Amino acid sequence: MVEGGDIFYDAIQEMAKYPAFAKATSRLPETFKERRADEELVLRFFAVTLFRDQYHGNIEEWLDSIMESILFGRVEFDLEQQKENFERAFDLVAEKLGDAAFTRFTDEGEPTGRLAPAYYEATAHAFSSCFDFIATLDNDEVRKRLVTAYGDQRFLDSTGPGANTIPKLEERIKVVAEHFQ
Repeated sequence: MVEGGDIFYDAIQEMAKYPAFAKATSRLPETFKERRADEELVLRFFAVTLFRDQYHGNIEEWLDSIMESILFGRVEFDLEQQKENFERAFDLVAEKLGDAAFTRFTDEGEPTGRLAPAYYEATAHAFSSCFDFIATLDNDEVRKRLVTAYGDQRFLDSTGPGANTIPKLEERIKVVAEHFQ
């Protein structure tokens, strides 16, 4: 392992156990957690909030590239500051939405199903980039805006089959952010 790699990996594991993150991502199936999908979601948070410009259409390659770039010092990454940003964003997600942040909603506005990675990326980005505004909203308003964002045809068109293209990633992030600006 690269010098300092164990520190970064330990931090990823620690963040995956952070109570607010665990609450917000509790719809992630246990079998996925056994394969460390929760740790992957931590890395995806940094990928989508800091390194979107490095995405070329393959999630696995993107995450591997980011991990290598951080470990080899090819990008600036202040672990303590980024950990604080992560915790701050997920404290807000857990407070405002509980486990309903990254899943589909029924017609009645109730969360349903398991965590959807495409929903996670767009919503995690919004909670990070629109933090100050979202923090001023009451929980019902946040939920209403998220339900509306997820029901937006542009969002729906950017999820599902072929969702990992660059234009679709950018579109779903844009749509959710618009609902929180």
